[in-house]
Amino acid sequence: MSYNYHIRQKFPFIIKHQNAVYFDNAATTQKPVDVLQSIQDYYENTNANIHRGVHHWSLKATEAYEDARKSVAQFINAASPSEIIFTSGTTHSINLLADCLFHTYFKKDDEIILSVLEHHSNILPWQNRSSIFGTNLKFAQLNAHYQIDTEHLLSLINEKTKLIAISHVSNTLGSINDIQKIIQTAHQHNIPVMIDAAQSIAHLPIDIQQLNPDFLVFSGHKIYAPTGIGILYAKQKYHHRLYPFSSGGGAIIDVNLHNTEFADVPLRLEAGTPNIEGAIGLKHAIDFIYKEGGIHQFYLWEEELKKYLYEKLFELSNDLDIYTTLNTPSVSVISFNVKNQHPFDVGTLLNNYGIAVRTGHHCTQPLMKHLKIPGTVRASLAIYNTLEEIDKFIEALKKTIKLLK
Repeated sequence: MSYNYHIRQKFPFIIKHQNAVYFDNAATTQKPVDVLQSIQDYYENTNANIHRGVHHWSLKATEAYEDARKSVAQFINAASPSEIIFTSGTTHSINLLADCLFHTYFKKDDEIILSVLEHHSNILPWQNRSSIFGTNLKFAQLNAHYQIDTEHLLSLINEKTKLIAISHVSNTLGSINDIQKIIQTAHQHNIPVMIDAAQSIAHLPIDIQQLNPDFLVFSGHKIYAPTGIGILYAKQKYHHRLYPFSSGGGAIIDVNLHNTEFADVPLRLEAGTPNIEGAIGLKHAIDFIYKEGGIHQFYLWEEELKKYLYEKLFELSNDLDIYTTLNTPSVSVISFNVKNQHPFDVGTLLNNYGIAVRTGHHCTQPLMKHLKIPGTVRASLAIYNTLEEIDKFIEALKKTIKLLK
């Protein structure tokens, strides 16, 4: 497809740093001017607390906040806005869900299935609480294409399995996992599934009605929205399991000295003053995506970028170990190493040429141990990146390789 260069002009960071190359989008994306203006507009014209007043500005702020909830529900095709819970990000979403399920659902010796490629944020919440509550973790291995081995994961299911919590897309390798088959099979055994969509939400259309997960989490800042705003999607049938362990103002119906009646989900899980500006920014990020053709159009351009980048990296394969192949379904994330060189050294030299990539273990140390490497250099692409930037990146990489030899 032909690239609409006008999109680049909508990102002030990109305009300001035109001579640099920002290939660290899996860590966080830049923000379009519409998002930045929406936050400024809120503080200049509607700044008030929500759900707590009858005056004009409180009502307007509440309307904007709840419109954001409706926008997210529409974006992922949830059955109802009430299934959308605002959090501070993916990490908060998973910890919130874990707190609820460990107190209302899991029993001693129950089992939770994860995978070895999970981000630490989808390991530690389950690991920490399992050590307290006596549940056990099982880990699915990877196939030859660095995806979750679906058959191995399904073989781990038994009568003790009470949850499967896995990533849709690897944040390190970009590989897309077969979550559809996993969800379908899990449901045949009445096992709920949580999907970490932090790395898929900006690249792949997410349709809750089609995928049918029970829980799904992601962060706004991965999808052109501000930091500090995230989503926990929770299917209605599990709302009775979501007890508010973080409680306070706004989450209640009636408070007595010795007991409290809590509000329904989602408000019972959003105690205190929430990130109103973040929710508004997330709505405008979603509006921006729709305005520019939708996630599928973003995916098509990013696929072109990914293929071009891979081909250019493959030309240097005598000097590189590449952990992504075009034969594996993946998003626009490619991890590699310069042979016999530490990724930090590579990233530092690339930075000297104005190239921003992520280096290290990417919060996936179990995956690094599986691959028997300390870390990788990760190039992750977004809608505002270009083929010309890839050329500039490759030239800088060639110079880096030469310097390191």
